[in-house]
Amino acid sequence: MNSTTLLRAPRPPRRRVRNGPPSPARRPGGRAAFRHSLHAEWIKIRSMRSTLYVILGTLALGAALATLNGSSAGSEYATMTAADQLAFDPLALSLKGYLIAQITIALLGGLIITAEYGSRTVVSTLSAVPNRNRVLAAKAVVLAAIAFLTGLLTTFTGFLAGQAALRGADAPHLLLSDPGAARAILGGALFLTLAGLLGLAAGTLIRSTTATVTTLFAALLIMPAFGPALPGRLADWAAKYWPPTAGGQIMTGYRDPALLDPWPGLGVLAGCVAVLLTAAFLTFRTRDA
Repeated sequence: MNSTTLLRAPRPPRRRVRNGPPSPARRPGGRAAFRHSLHAEWIKIRSMRSTLYVILGTLALGAALATLNGSSAGSEYATMTAADQLAFDPLALSLKGYLIAQITIALLGGLIITAEYGSRTVVSTLSAVPNRNRVLAAKAVVLAAIAFLTGLLTTFTGFLAGQAALRGADAPHLLLSDPGAARAILGGALFLTLAGLLGLAAGTLIRSTTATVTTLFAALLIMPAFGPALPGRLADWAAKYWPPTAGGQIMTGYRDPALLDPWPGLGVLAGCVAVLLTAAFLTFRTRDA
């Protein structure tokens, strides 16, 4: 054996070449696919303690408010005037919990983006996934799934609790098979999903948690409450077309001719959220982290 043989490096083991398309786990070049972004955002949202608090709190408050509204309104039904009895809406009474649920779910939507800006982890997120549209789209999809399931449970349990309270007070009540019940339960879940996406859009545009919370409270609670105090036609417009107010018609049974019908009202809210989400995507794509 000569010196050339001793200094010769060992041959590396041959690698088996796999035929066919690359593994679906990652795209060619090692770049993360959209499903990886979805998985990452799911882990982030699931690991936030506020997510569990929001879900449990929303369910509990929805059922509690439905029971209180049903008991209170049901006990007063017999003493109401004929006009008030004609406008009595068992459906809306049992789903009043959406007023709180829209806030909690919208705040969750805002928090999943503002928390990253506050902790500066958004820099790591965008380093791992440079495609900003993909990052924000993954957040929106995961949030929408959580918000819809939470909303569906909230409206369903609220309906059952509220109607049981009305029945116990010998007031008019509904069954799941009655007209409008399924529409209100499903539509309420869609309403709360849109509220969550509204929060995400607001958080992306504002970036500050405090300012986002203030904006959402003003848009979802303060403006609908003080809209009737506005002068003249402005009050009529706010009562009919302000997006959260218009969208809330999906959870009513009594038809007020001065307001939008359920699905057109929800369409107004959906259009507003679509515009704000578009602005959020454009801003998130071009603004520094």
